[in-house]
Amino acid sequence: MTHEQAPEQAPGDPILKISDLRLSFRSAGGGSVEALRGVSFEIRKGETLALVGESGSGKSITALAAMGLQPASAERSGSIRWRGEETIDLKEKQLQRLRGSEMAMIFQEPMTALNPLHTIRRQIVESLSLHRGLRGAAATEATLKLLDEVGIPDAARRLDAYPHQLSGGQRQRVMIAMALANDPDLLIADEPTTALDVTVQAQILALLKRLQAERGMAMLFITHDLGVVRRMADRVCVMTKGEIVEQGPTEEIFLAPKHDYTRKLLGSEPRGRPSPLPEGAPLAAEAREARVWFPIHTGFFRRVTGHVKAVDGVSFDLRAGETLGVVGESGSGKSTLGFATLRLLPHEAERSGEIMVLGHDMQKLTSREIRPFRRDMQAVFQDPFGSLSPRLSVVEIIAEGLKAHGLTPDPQERRARVAEAMVEVGLDPVAMDRYPHEFSGGQRQRISIARAMALKPKLVILDEPTSALDVTVQAQIVDLLRDLQQKYGLAYMFISHDLRVVRALAHRIIVMKDGQVVEAGPAEEIFERPKTDYARALIAAALHNEAPPAVAASPAAEAS
Repeated sequence: MTHEQAPEQAPGDPILKISDLRLSFRSAGGGSVEALRGVSFEIRKGETLALVGESGSGKSITALAAMGLQPASAERSGSIRWRGEETIDLKEKQLQRLRGSEMAMIFQEPMTALNPLHTIRRQIVESLSLHRGLRGAAATEATLKLLDEVGIPDAARRLDAYPHQLSGGQRQRVMIAMALANDPDLLIADEPTTALDVTVQAQILALLKRLQAERGMAMLFITHDLGVVRRMADRVCVMTKGEIVEQGPTEEIFLAPKHDYTRKLLGSEPRGRPSPLPEGAPLAAEAREARVWFPIHTGFFRRVTGHVKAVDGVSFDLRAGETLGVVGESGSGKSTLGFATLRLLPHEAERSGEIMVLGHDMQKLTSREIRPFRRDMQAVFQDPFGSLSPRLSVVEIIAEGLKAHGLTPDPQERRARVAEAMVEVGLDPVAMDRYPHEFSGGQRQRISIARAMALKPKLVILDEPTSALDVTVQAQIVDLLRDLQQKYGLAYMFISHDLRVVRALAHRIIVMKDGQVVEAGPAEEIFERPKTDYARALIAAALHNEAPPAVAASPAAEAS
């Protein structure tokens, strides 16, 4: 079924109507697991419908099933009507004609969705050739037009770039260009901005709204970010455990939610403020004109011809019981500053200035001298699945530091300390012999926190610890971190681009851009009265879901 063959529709008729969609997966034991349980909704031309819910609620598999892209092991039943025609029993060849030309999809992580071995030109031209028969100069011209439409600066120069040579925002724009290549009537956007900085996120959302208005597309927007939903959607479907528990106009859902789960979602934004800082709290860490530069090698002899100034003259103070929020876009130097504080930088990094942790100059200590202080400095990272070894059980993961520092030579005592750490972060010690893949994302992050806390540290570097988590789990982790800080007087360096979470945790903030601190001060002062245009742009994009003109007007700002 193509555009030309599509049946006539009455104005206002849904272009996609899903009724009682059920999907189950066959398990190894011969049984089945239900992923979708009677899902029903419809989308009209030009409308945006948001599917919201936590990870595992069935949002993404619903979208895949609508396009016939469910895994081969899945069994599907119900009705999927496209422009009034039933598609659930269409053969693969018929579905291929439908996909791309009438329905298209963009994904959360463009780096995994784009082929790393092919240039941008080849990946877009492939779609144009398959569905529209365009080749050669005509295909290149159409590709340039698409890249220009989605705001890729200097599109002609980017044609032969590979995905890794583009910034995150540029890669997402390429994904959008590929999806729009054949002028689809329905665009399915599956968490398209979750992995992006707040300002780039605002730009991508504004771009999608503009393209939708210009092309008259319908959009199925899948997300767990309720701020994005309120800005983008005309109607909302709330999903949990494979079911839609509530649906209706966006404002109605936000102002008068009827279902308990909807109320739980809406009440799960990180709330509250950090506890007041104890008077006379000692310094846990401080930096004076800290610099971390990475040499740029060029030519046959790999001579140093310049430097990437990742951290360039940064100063801060961090006291026991205090949280210092470090905010800024990707590439601003946030994570490098955290690694420099822990002295976990690559050998090639050129360091200068002073970083003191618990009264010791990190730059002057030898590797042997710094080892005893490692137990007082711990880190929790963004991706708990990537930072936990899949080959180790939870008890082995949490006990790693205890063994390394010789704190609990007795195995039974070690298990007792692990159990204590698990209870403290809200995990059942009964599960300590299980492996990371057997836990949810939120539970895995609690394991990461337990691993850090088992050593009773004084300073914890938290590098985007909540950005990969659902909003309800984010709120739980924020509450947990606040409780642990108050109980043990922990100093946190909280690195994030999610300013809603930063506001709930941070006493003070430094705003970084291009390796430098462009603004610093008490958290509430930064949020209420930012002094620099850059800080104002970040706060507007994060808290008000706006694309500030100073940022949105320049896609080139996303360039690596």
